[in-house]
Amino acid sequence: MHTFEAIRTRRAVKHYDPKFQIPPEQEQELMDLVRQTPTSFNTQNWRFVKLTDPALRQKVRDVAWGQAQITDASLVYVVCGDLSAYAKDPARYMVNYPKEISDMYVPKIIEFYEGKDWQQRDEAMRSAGLAAQTLMLAARAMGYESCPMIGFDSEAVGELINLPSDHVVCMIVVVGKGIEPARPKGGYIDNEEVFIENGF
Repeated sequence: MHTFEAIRTRRAVKHYDPKFQIPPEQEQELMDLVRQTPTSFNTQNWRFVKLTDPALRQKVRDVAWGQAQITDASLVYVVCGDLSAYAKDPARYMVNYPKEISDMYVPKIIEFYEGKDWQQRDEAMRSAGLAAQTLMLAARAMGYESCPMIGFDSEAVGELINLPSDHVVCMIVVVGKGIEPARPKGGYIDNEEVFIENGF
């Protein structure tokens, strides 16, 4: 599927065939494509927790307003962000750079985030959002449906997946074979309100 078509036809589908499983090789391709998502300083601070245990999926569904896609979709990922990624051996993020570039930028990574909780959280959310969109568009290009989700108790989900203290739950993304079409698009606000030239 052409990229433009994938963008225009991607929808938040809520109902999935629970018997359908995405082949492992296609799942691996999805993950390989997700790895192409950009992150600031190449910190790759997104983390994808794949839910495969049916009992765990049910527990997550229970704290996600009972939404069926948690148990029925082929793939369920809790997309998280590592708030401390910037400080975890940052030289590894620039291993393929020339040494003089790496030596210049590695200290800047620490300087940019150290002691700035808001900056760390913003970066985690921003990176997770970009990665989630890559996942959903790649899935659509393969002919699958997806749904980004924020309708859940993030603290409860964090407990269920043993979320480390320096991580944050950003969203859940499900992927699978849709069995019902998405609701009609809600509509678009005027372009003039969205696209602004040179400032408000």
